[in-house]
Amino acid sequence: MNKENLIIFDTTLRDGEQSPGASMDIDEKLQIATALEELNVDIIEAGFPIASAGDFNAVQEISRTINKSTICALARALEKDIEIAATALKDAKNRRIHTFIATSPIHMEKKLKMTPDKVKKTAIKAIKLAKSFTDDVEFSPEDAGRSELKFLCEVIEEAIDAGANTINIPDTVGYNLPHQFGSLIKNIIDNVKNSNKAIFSVHCHNDLGLAVANSLTSVLNGARQVECTINGLGERAGNAALEEIVMTVRTRQDIFKCNTNIDTKKIMKCSRLVSRITGFPVQPNKAIVGKNAFAHESGIHQDGIIKSRETYEIMRAEDIGLISNTLVLGKHSGRNAFKQKLNDLNIMPPKESELDELFYKFKELADKKHEIFDEDLINLSNKKEVATNSISFDYMNVSTESGKKPHAHIKLQIDGELKEAKSTGDGAVDAAYNAIEEIVKSECKLILYSVNNITSGTDAQGEVTVRVTKNNSIVNGHGADTDIVKASVLALINALNKLQQNPDLSSSKKRGI
Repeated sequence: MNKENLIIFDTTLRDGEQSPGASMDIDEKLQIATALEELNVDIIEAGFPIASAGDFNAVQEISRTINKSTICALARALEKDIEIAATALKDAKNRRIHTFIATSPIHMEKKLKMTPDKVKKTAIKAIKLAKSFTDDVEFSPEDAGRSELKFLCEVIEEAIDAGANTINIPDTVGYNLPHQFGSLIKNIIDNVKNSNKAIFSVHCHNDLGLAVANSLTSVLNGARQVECTINGLGERAGNAALEEIVMTVRTRQDIFKCNTNIDTKKIMKCSRLVSRITGFPVQPNKAIVGKNAFAHESGIHQDGIIKSRETYEIMRAEDIGLISNTLVLGKHSGRNAFKQKLNDLNIMPPKESELDELFYKFKELADKKHEIFDEDLINLSNKKEVATNSISFDYMNVSTESGKKPHAHIKLQIDGELKEAKSTGDGAVDAAYNAIEEIVKSECKLILYSVNNITSGTDAQGEVTVRVTKNNSIVNGHGADTDIVKASVLALINALNKLQQNPDLSSSKKRGI
């Protein structure tokens, strides 16, 4: 029996970026968009072009770069929004405009200050305008979960008649319960006369921790598109997690009448990439992609796994792109073994030159640590330097002594010129950062500093994420090394380079459904 296709609509780059502190520059968005395309995501919502010049440029660049996935841009039901979205999408191989307007009584009265009839007319006008730019138009009645069913069905019916191919039902504030939201989807499909002419979608927020449950219940009731994000990233408590949606449908084929096109073996790589770029670590017990997702500590569980994996595992680590976290590579490993491991992890770079560079980085790391784990290699493959660095690391000497303030000596290359400074601080990292500031005089404010171990053991790679702000700009910086102080220095240098390249990166948040 052939299964229906469940369309995966990823909004990591739009709704995911609305997470406080998750702003990304164009280069980072391109990395994620490329990873999503490799994952076989059907639709990538690249951004909200009207929101800022940065968002417009990102959507435009992603449209020019991505070939397989459909690129989508969000627009309010306003003429200017839609025209700008269309311009940003002009070069996309496959393009979609996603327009929305609120239909709940509280939103219409308090926010829009519009009558229901006016809302309906505005929606229809917007859809027809979007249709003049592309055949693929999606319409969302914002806050559908709190809308009156009769009015909601009227708007949707006219939206389909106007040309909307996809009707998305958002649970904008994460208010609904699974049985309630599933029933809503069924009622809409049953009561909208022309529902057979459109694909029904859901966009669920996680305010009550029910985004995935609401999405899956909707699928069981006829929805055939799910809007989700990598790692469940998103505004407030986040969105439905792509990896959980996909693996649930895949694992429970006895329940679901549909399946996705997702290459699940690329899930872990994509998860790690998004986590690194945004600086949002994945909690260890997170379903599917958490470090403990396939770990078994209980003696009873371990005994069962040894005898038969299926006793305590409903899916394999290999299904999401992991193989057992054991030592397989070291400094004496050759190129062929290295290539085989990359193939096993589904992280083989497309170009020979990229493979050469990755092998060189592997050898450098292998000289620093005895054991090389899968996570080390995934991290190396996800690393990407800023295109043109005006600031680069040269030398570091940090000393600490009981009863005395730590002392740091830092040397940096600034536009090819070697500069150095010495400073003290409350800790080793603070001393190093003070020395860097003496050199670059950035006047930035550090608003986040986080450390995440990539692997285990005393020689583990530490990954540091920093977030700095200056004027109206916020950027994230990342660094990884077996020396956590050096990782911290690399992270700050990375952030400072980004700030120089994007001095006007706005910290303002975007609106969305």
